[in-house]
Amino acid sequence: MTTTPLRIHVGHSPDPDDAFMFYGIAQGAVDTAGFEIVQVLADIETLNRRAMSGELEVSAVSIHAYAHLADRYALMPCGASMGDGYGPCVVANRPLATRELKDKRIAVPGTLTSAYLALRINLGGEFEYQVVPFDQILDVVRRGEVDAGLIIHEGQLTYADEGFHLVVDLGVWWAEITKGLPLPLGANVVRKDLGQETMACLTRILRDSIEYGLDHRSEALDYAMQWGRGLDRERADRFVGMYVNELTRDYGERGRRAIETFLQAGSPSGLVPGSFDVQFVDAQFGAP
Repeated sequence: MTTTPLRIHVGHSPDPDDAFMFYGIAQGAVDTAGFEIVQVLADIETLNRRAMSGELEVSAVSIHAYAHLADRYALMPCGASMGDGYGPCVVANRPLATRELKDKRIAVPGTLTSAYLALRINLGGEFEYQVVPFDQILDVVRRGEVDAGLIIHEGQLTYADEGFHLVVDLGVWWAEITKGLPLPLGANVVRKDLGQETMACLTRILRDSIEYGLDHRSEALDYAMQWGRGLDRERADRFVGMYVNELTRDYGERGRRAIETFLQAGSPSGLVPGSFDVQFVDAQFGAP
């Protein structure tokens, strides 16, 4: 008698760093413990929204969004995307001072993104915004439909080539005000109703995939460049290195403190719930 493997839907963004993390799984190079892993590619704001209804068993989400998902999902201790002295950037067609942004219309990649929360904290309050898919933000800025754009992913490396002016790098700003903490941007979460054993096993699978990519960097980078959107190999390698590194292997104490600090800083804005528990699979449910 054969049994049908349990199908696990894993959501992640169609960008090089996420693809790099999942290379080991995509290649069948890691033991998936009998699970059928189905990759679901969508932009981060779409994944945030889908996680609200618990649609995916495992998903990349914004740290900002996790604050609204903590009752349903736990954080995996691996798979973090953190800006360690760099991060999402606000750019414009002409030089602007950061203080001027409060009176400008800004294109943002979604209101549940960590980039949006970081900009709200930076500006100390609300601002006029327009939600635009992340890969179209530079286009709407160029056309003058907005005054500035909040860019994530590979746009952080290419905006200057296209003639845009940097207004603020939120990762630099965050490191300055926190005395060196990384800016927590993305995380992988797993649904709690799967049970402790399954949650731990899926965490191990993702951790093994990340390790495999780091150990087979050249091949993993070749795979990840399918989602590079015009990045050459050197820049793709740099971008992957920015967001797949030791903090991705494991948050560590520094990464966990960064999450707590970031979400506490966002609480006065009303965008982060007043109280919730940041739960990691290894801390809450036993080490995988």
